[in-house]
Amino acid sequence: MIRAGIVGATGYGGRELLRLLTAHSGVELTALASTSVSGETLDEALPAFRKLHTLDFESFDAEALAKKCDVVFVGVPSKASMEPVAALRAAGVRVIDIGADFRLKDTAAYAQYYKTDHTAAHLLPESVYGLVPWYREALRGAMLVAVPGCYPISILTPVRALLDVDGAGGTPAVPGANREIGGPRAGETPAVQAPLVPGLPIVVDSISGISGAGKGTSEAFHFPEMNENLKAYKIGNHQHIPEIEQELGFRAVVQFTPHVAPITRGILTTITLRPEHAFDPAPYFARYESEPFVRVLGEGVLPEVKHVRGSNFCDFGWVMDKRTGNLVIVSAIDNLMGGTAGMALQCMNLMFGLDETMGLRYGGMAP
Repeated sequence: MIRAGIVGATGYGGRELLRLLTAHSGVELTALASTSVSGETLDEALPAFRKLHTLDFESFDAEALAKKCDVVFVGVPSKASMEPVAALRAAGVRVIDIGADFRLKDTAAYAQYYKTDHTAAHLLPESVYGLVPWYREALRGAMLVAVPGCYPISILTPVRALLDVDGAGGTPAVPGANREIGGPRAGETPAVQAPLVPGLPIVVDSISGISGAGKGTSEAFHFPEMNENLKAYKIGNHQHIPEIEQELGFRAVVQFTPHVAPITRGILTTITLRPEHAFDPAPYFARYESEPFVRVLGEGVLPEVKHVRGSNFCDFGWVMDKRTGNLVIVSAIDNLMGGTAGMALQCMNLMFGLDETMGLRYGGMAP
């Protein structure tokens, strides 16, 4: 039985982790720490969990948590996890950080986009980026995991496969498919298709539910401001831009425009690429056939947020627009599950040698 603790369990991501860990048959929840509700019972702070736990919220104490826990999830806001993560690692406990502080390897980029210096840079070399399909083996022995941002998960899952980031070389084209873009006829030896080379910056437009902004209150996300509204923000300077480009191996420049919509949870992302040569993405997406939480819908089949809501899935499909020459990919995730807590739990399962789908086999929640 894995003994798990959560620092910051009252935030949206931490609360979702609490919900998942409560139902996980391989986990015993042994500690909850919080600065905002320290000393309160779980019933008082989070009434939804009445009769599920008898834990009280305690003040953060790294040494005390290390004695009680095999792994601690840290769910505090960006820029606030450096200190607790460093203290927990110094105490010898494994850490999964669902915030942003250990995702970027370049401290100068971190300072530029998060407007503060990194105070635990010595831990960056041991931090494993928690994008499971691409870092599965590294996660098995990880002591510190940085769970990706929700926007980056919706973007990297389809795009990274196309850019040959790991240097695997060309991929065989699908026999008989897409003859107009170079696929061989049935019975022919498949040609080797070069990886996608974007001719222009990759243009990404993402729409997120309001929960992506976190639990903190602000006028911008107040109900009268967001009801019947849709708006873009942080164009060209969003903090997830360097994370996305880092994980694309700096092989592409990304023009990222995030939007917030008056829905509670979910992200719908539209990605527009201009290949320099005729290109069929299907062979590259075939690598996801065995991935338990990636659903490749295929050409002309587009995802919807309602199909992934409350699940750990990333769904995506695409259209090759012959008129413009653009490849347009649309992906959907639940920002609190597949974009945060679900991915964190999948990482934990791998870290401790469990079936990675354990506690995560939920279909989309409807209505």
